Amino acid sequence: MIDRLVRIAVLSAPLLAACPALAKELPAKESPAKEAPTKAPPAAEAPAARAPSAGQSAARDRQKTCGTEWRALTDAQKAAQGPKWPQYWSKCNKRLKGGDKA
Repeated sequence: MIDRLVRIAVLSAPLLAACPALAKELPAKESPAKEAPTKAPPAAEAPAARAPSAGQSAARDRQKTCGTEWRALTDAQKAAQGPKWPQYWSKCNKRLKGGDKA
């Protein structure tokens, strides 16, 4: 058992001594390889986002308008309009679309 430990120590000593020398050389060799991917243009990394359609833009505008109106209402007015945002959004969206003729 002791003989094995001595052999391992004798054989690993040169490897341990060479390890710091190799560690100093490796980053110098790898640094140009690491810099190359960072120089790639950002457009190649992320796919281009599609622009929203006219209907999606109109829906966002209506939702923002209704949200602004909802936040401007007092608690008493919110209770009269409908107690929750989904009911108010439904009515407001129909009104802004022109579906509510009354």
